Amino acid sequence: MTREPIDILVIGAGLGGMSTALRLAAAGHKVVLMAKKGLDESSSAYAQGGIAAAIGSDDSPLLHIEDTLTAGAGLCHRDAVEWVATHAPDRIRWLEEQGAHFTHDGNGTGLHLTREGGHSRRRVVHAADSSGRVIIEALSARVRANPDITILDSHIAVDLITAAKIGAGGENRCLGAYALDRTSGHVVTFPARTVVLATGGACKTYLYTSNPDTSTGDGIAMAWRAGCRVANMEFVQFHPTCLYHPQAKSFLISEAVRGEGGRLLLPDGRRFMEDHDPRGELAPRDIVARAIDHEMKRGGLECVWLDISHLPAVEVLEYFPTISRRCLEFGIDMTRQPIPVVPAAHYTCGGIMVDLHGATDLPGLYAVGESSFTGLHGANRLASNSLLECAVFGAAAAEQIALDLPALPALPERLPAWDESRVTDPDEQIVVAHNWGELRRFMWDYVGIVRTNKRLERARHRVRLLQEEIAEFYGNFRITNDLVELRNLALVAELIIESALSRHESRGLHFNRDYPQTLPDAEARDTILTPPLP
Repeated sequence: MTREPIDILVIGAGLGGMSTALRLAAAGHKVVLMAKKGLDESSSAYAQGGIAAAIGSDDSPLLHIEDTLTAGAGLCHRDAVEWVATHAPDRIRWLEEQGAHFTHDGNGTGLHLTREGGHSRRRVVHAADSSGRVIIEALSARVRANPDITILDSHIAVDLITAAKIGAGGENRCLGAYALDRTSGHVVTFPARTVVLATGGACKTYLYTSNPDTSTGDGIAMAWRAGCRVANMEFVQFHPTCLYHPQAKSFLISEAVRGEGGRLLLPDGRRFMEDHDPRGELAPRDIVARAIDHEMKRGGLECVWLDISHLPAVEVLEYFPTISRRCLEFGIDMTRQPIPVVPAAHYTCGGIMVDLHGATDLPGLYAVGESSFTGLHGANRLASNSLLECAVFGAAAAEQIALDLPALPALPERLPAWDESRVTDPDEQIVVAHNWGELRRFMWDYVGIVRTNKRLERARHRVRLLQEEIAEFYGNFRITNDLVELRNLALVAELIIESALSRHESRGLHFNRDYPQTLPDAEARDTILTPPLP
């Protein structure tokens, strides 16, 4: 079960993975693109809001930079912020060239720009309220039509292959990956001179999340096990407004609803955001999520309400057709009544440490998108900078890989195949399901929007016990998709907990009642974790 050696393996088929693959193919390289499910199932496809870019007449990259730095609460890397903001307009044009049809203004003079929390200008390019879906459909059509891109769907990467792990000698570098073919149940060896991790974030670590089931931190976990550092894992962004309904799994109510005038209300109809921040509903996400969490706990509420019914119904339906249709399925007419909402885990701001070209600590390994830590987001991601980061760093990584590829050493003649000679079929899959549920519950309870040292210590103890059980299961039974994801989630949960325990302040998305003060920005530091030596 060993494939022929290849030059480039891209793991993950969201915006980051597909943009990297398309740009490498355009430069004349052959690429294998691996997707856990299919090309249309990723966090990118679920994005509603859009992509931030300073293209308005009253806007500039400098203003975009300043808004990003402000939202990042003193931890953004200015070089990364400048890199992304200045390249944003070009990336919008590239996406349009690929067939992404964004919403235009009513005057026919250009793209319609909406505004979201933390932005000082209207600068969010969007396709109604289904921006991610429109972008992914355009790119997936391009990928399918490109003869230089081989698509492997229904494959989940298990671990990276490195020179150190197989005793190849010389410089330690990435040599490929093992991946589980979800259809056959067999693990396949993929020798590759370059591997790109574009596997998305890890918000399925939490009980309530806006993310699809694929967001299990696979790339972060694999890179850590391969010896790469991770940074700022404690900064998990909770989106303030997910639809609250027992049958509405993971449905996000876009921040653009608040950007267009949506008001957050208590049961008595009173607005409360101005009690927490002078920017009201347009405050950054961390502030809005904590405010909602505070009001729910103070009032014993199951949810709060988001109301945009004061706008003309025709505008609501024009701007938010997908959200309005989804709400109507649950008997909620957002043109006439408020929407019940709650916060949910939404975005992993930390990840695998990379440079401005997506290169990790391990030669031959790159990371783009939510699985990476570029320094762009700091302690809190500015709305609609996530898809932008994928597009910018996908292009940067592709350019660097194309430059580096001719000088890369050849792969070893043969890589070791996956060994299943000493394992059996699992006897009780219920163990995996129970551990998954326990992990997500205690992460929500102990490592959520508001934290304490006692809660974090409890979480650390629980996750270590779980990891012992998972390791025993992993070592004795043939792996399954669920076991691979659970193993990765437990590791990422540990990294989040350790990062949170090491930060002795409250900053951005990390709020600890035992350390409620924020250190001066001059003392602000990234939380960098280094894996133990093998």
